[in-house]
Amino acid sequence: MNITSSAFENKGSVPARYTCDGGGVNPPLDIKSVPTAAQSLALIVDDPDAPRGDWVHWLLWNLDPTTTILAENSVPVAAVQGTTDFGTIGWGAPCPPSGSHRYFFKVYALDTRLDLPATARKIDLERAMQGHILEEAQLMGRYQRS
Repeated sequence: MNITSSAFENKGSVPARYTCDGGGVNPPLDIKSVPTAAQSLALIVDDPDAPRGDWVHWLLWNLDPTTTILAENSVPVAAVQGTTDFGTIGWGAPCPPSGSHRYFFKVYALDTRLDLPATARKIDLERAMQGHILEEAQLMGRYQRS
C-alpha cells in the first residue's frame, strides 16, 4: 500500500495553499494497493516537530477501502473526521510558529470499521485500530513559514 500527493513529493515542501498562509485546505492524496481484505481505511496527519510535541492536524476513519483519491478540500462520503489538536473537527492546516516542520500523512488499512464518535482524538483512534491494522503507509511533507 502507498500514499502520495499530486501537490508535493515525499519529503518535499507542502505548498502554502494547504497551510494557514494560503487557502488552508487539505491537499489531494492518492492511495494505492490497498489490501483486498481491508474493510476500511483510516488516516492520521500529525506534526512531531510542534513545540508541545506531536500535534494532530487531521483524523479520518471508516473511509471506503476502495477509496483511491482524497480530493483537495474534501472528505469522502461516509468517512468520519475526528477532533484535532486545534480542538476542531476536520483538517487543521499547518501553521508552524517557527522553523521547518514535518507533516506525516499516515494511512492504515483495517480489517474492520470503527465505532468512534467525531469527538474521538488520536489516542482513541489508535486504541480502536490496535489489532486491526493490515497494512500502513506514509507520506511526509515539510513546511516552513516565510
